[in-house]
Amino acid sequence: MSAFDLPWLVADIGGTNARFGLVTSLDEPPSHVAVLAGADHPTLPDAVAAYLGQHAGGARPGAACLALAGPIDGDHYRLTNSAWAGSVRDLGVPYVRLLNDFEALALSLPHLGGDDLVPLGGPEPAHGVKAVLGPGTGLGVSALVPTEHGWTPVPGEGGHVTVPVVDERELEIVRVLRARGMPHVVAEHVLSGPGLVRLHRALAEVNGVSAPELSAADIVARLDDSLCAETVEVFCGLLGSFAGNVALTLGARGGVYLGGGVLPRIVERVRAGVFRGRFTSNPDMSAYLEGIGTSLIVAPQPALTGAAAWLSQHARRELVS
Repeated sequence: MSAFDLPWLVADIGGTNARFGLVTSLDEPPSHVAVLAGADHPTLPDAVAAYLGQHAGGARPGAACLALAGPIDGDHYRLTNSAWAGSVRDLGVPYVRLLNDFEALALSLPHLGGDDLVPLGGPEPAHGVKAVLGPGTGLGVSALVPTEHGWTPVPGEGGHVTVPVVDERELEIVRVLRARGMPHVVAEHVLSGPGLVRLHRALAEVNGVSAPELSAADIVARLDDSLCAETVEVFCGLLGSFAGNVALTLGARGGVYLGGGVLPRIVERVRAGVFRGRFTSNPDMSAYLEGIGTSLIVAPQPALTGAAAWLSQHARRELVS
C-alpha cells in the first residue's frame, strides 16, 4: 500500500468529539461518517482504530487528512481542550496530513452550495480570496487563496485580535471584563461559546440587574428573556464588526463565510439582526464591504469535506507529475 491509495481516512477532531469519514472515490463525498466521543478513547490512535474497525468495515486507508483543534508541529499534534497528543506516525497509515480545523473548513468552501449555506447579505461570492471564521469553543479564522495549483488555505490566529467595540454599551462590557481580571479583551473572549456566557454576565452588571448563571446553549435558547436576547444582539453586532475587519485584512472579495458550533443555533437572529449592518459600517470602506457576500455554513460535516478536498487535490497532482 502506498500514499494516496484509496480509501482515505478524513477526520475533524475537537476537544469533545472526533468525527471520521472514509473517502472511497475521488469524486464522492466522505461516507461511513461517525462521531466518536473523545472521552471514550484514551488516545487518537485508539479512536482511529475504533472507527476503522467498528464503522468502516476494517478498512486500511492509504492516506489520511486530519483536521485538529490544536497546535500542529510537523507530524506532531496536541489538542487544546483534550489530553490527546502525539505523532501521526503512531496511526499506522502510510501518509497522513495534519491541518488546523479552520484550514479544513476553508478548503471546504468551493465544495459547498445550496442547502449547505444560508445567505447573510451581499452579492453572490466572486472569485478571489475567501475568508472563513467562526465561534465555537474558541474563535477560528482562516483564508482560502486561489493559486495556479488550486486553492491554498492560510491558517491564522485572528480570533486573538483586540475585540472590535464601536458603541458605549460595548465599551461598558469591556470595562466590566477588565475589572474581572481580563486586562486585554480579545475577540475570542466574547465571540465564542464561553464568550456568550461572559457577555451575559457583563450585560447584567452593565444593566444593573441580577441574572442566573446560564450556559451558552441556555442563552441562545431563551430569546424570550430580554437579557438573553440582548446578549445575542450584542454578540451578532460584535461578530459583524469582526467579520468586516477580517474581510478588509484579507481582501476577501470571494466572500466571508461563518462557521463554528454556535451560529447554526441562531441562524435567524444572525440573518435578521445587526450582523450585516455592522459588517459594512466601516466609515471609509463601506462600499468595498457592501460588495462582499456573507454566508453562514450549515453543512453537517464541512471539515470532513475540506480534508477530503486536500487529499484529492494532492493526489491529482501526484497522478500528473
